[in-house]
Amino acid sequence: MNWFGLGLGFATLFVIGLGFVWVIRGERYFGYLWWPYVLGAGILFIFGSLFISNYWVSALLGVFGASLIWGSTELKEQAVRSEIGWYPFREKKILPPFARFIKKWKAPSL
Repeated sequence: MNWFGLGLGFATLFVIGLGFVWVIRGERYFGYLWWPYVLGAGILFIFGSLFISNYWVSALLGVFGASLIWGSTELKEQAVRSEIGWYPFREKKILPPFARFIKKWKAPSL
């Protein structure tokens, strides 16, 4: 029997579940302007997974990278949900480097 598919399914479910948590908390403390950095990290994780020979590590890096890319598109929507009162809103957020340039860019969405 090959347990790889079952294990990868549960690991993917866990990574996606953590994605919901970090998007909510990340937007609360850092704000949505960090989306380019999160998107870049996701792309790097997926790209790095191509060069890993271990199937488990490669698959988990790819899933984690895809979760980061999804999260980068979800940060702006989470900011809107926080502003309308669905989630706790925090006024003082930690701004990323080059925040004034990032504000001019359109945040991605799926």
